[in-house]
Amino acid sequence: MKIINSKNLALNIIICLVLGIISGLILHSNHIIRSWFIFNFLQPLGEIFIRLIKMIVIPIIISSLIMGVSGIDDTKKLSRIGLKTLLYFELVTTLAIVVGLIAANIFKPGYGINMSNLSKNIDISQYKNFNKIVNPHTTVINLIVNLIPYNIFKSIVNGDMLSIIFFSIIFGLGLSSLPKKNKKNLINIIKTISETMFSITNLVMRYSPLGVYSLISITLANFGFLSLLPLIKLVCLVYLTIIFFIFVILGSIAWYFGFNLIILLRIIKNELLLAFITSSSETVLLKLMSKMENYGAPKNICNFVIPTGYSFNLDGSTLYQSIAALFIAQLYGINLNLFTQVTLIFTLMITSKGIAGIPGVSFVVLLATLGSIGIPIEGLAFIAGVDRILDMARTGLNVIGNALAVLIISKWENQYDKNKGLSYFESKKYKG
Repeated sequence: MKIINSKNLALNIIICLVLGIISGLILHSNHIIRSWFIFNFLQPLGEIFIRLIKMIVIPIIISSLIMGVSGIDDTKKLSRIGLKTLLYFELVTTLAIVVGLIAANIFKPGYGINMSNLSKNIDISQYKNFNKIVNPHTTVINLIVNLIPYNIFKSIVNGDMLSIIFFSIIFGLGLSSLPKKNKKNLINIIKTISETMFSITNLVMRYSPLGVYSLISITLANFGFLSLLPLIKLVCLVYLTIIFFIFVILGSIAWYFGFNLIILLRIIKNELLLAFITSSSETVLLKLMSKMENYGAPKNICNFVIPTGYSFNLDGSTLYQSIAALFIAQLYGINLNLFTQVTLIFTLMITSKGIAGIPGVSFVVLLATLGSIGIPIEGLAFIAGVDRILDMARTGLNVIGNALAVLIISKWENQYDKNKGLSYFESKKYKG
């Protein structure tokens, strides 16, 4: 257990990642002990980590949003920030979808492949149970209506993040409208809850190296290294397109607003590494908000923008979904015309909203989206084996996109503290 108690979390994660790769490859070539070892050892370790993450997410979202909203005394100011935030999220998300479609149309990763020769042994029936999470026929009006919960406690139990976010914002608005003497005690309580969740998150992160070890081992033990050309092409295209989006699209946006993307990446490198390896952006929620606040963004904007971005600003997820949809269509020889691809853009803009930051959820959204444009959902069976590897890349982009969004909104509102950001970067604090 010494490795968990080490102060250098990033190094521990890398060590456990390497050990997990070695274990996974050994198990992949040893069919005799693979199932027993995964079921009795690796799977429980990974499940514990995922459950710990899920345990802390909703309290973090609620307390952070309420603090962020109630901290803005001027309601008109909150409305302005909220409108700018959602506008920015929608523009960047749409850019991600378009870039993904362009990449898939240019490089055609699924063309020239005989689908009948591909493996059909992977079962995706487990994902069909999740169709209720997203509905490809959802309209904008229905999406707005579904924001409002019948029962907030039921929404919390079901993990309905959009309803939870809506309630938290309304609660924060109500709290901010009270006289200062009336709301002071409650704000202090919520602040204490938020700080407590920060401490709990630090405790959970001390377990993360073992969680990383188990999750990576399971992935490699089941699927091994990629051996099929179409999957190699898909993985390479997704990773290269995401890299392009980070450095060209997000880099240009950062430059326009006066930020250096490379500096931002250096600041959040530990959080980015953890999110990448675990395929879960929720693992770094509080640390990301803390670092962006230290880098010069106001606390109230950090507490509002980042949690909201976890449902509305998923650049990596939408970019991947657009590539994967065209990839499967190409496998089946389906030619999607311009109108159908535009339909796909609007469908993904709706179905991608409100998905949780947990591993594999983009695969669920993609399952619900394909049917709306006539692509066989059976094609998902082919990419199910590498979805975990792809999930790592799209999660990384999600984290970078939300970190940048806080800075953009802060600068847009003329609330970014440049001197504080420069001082923080020049210090050694950002290394932690």
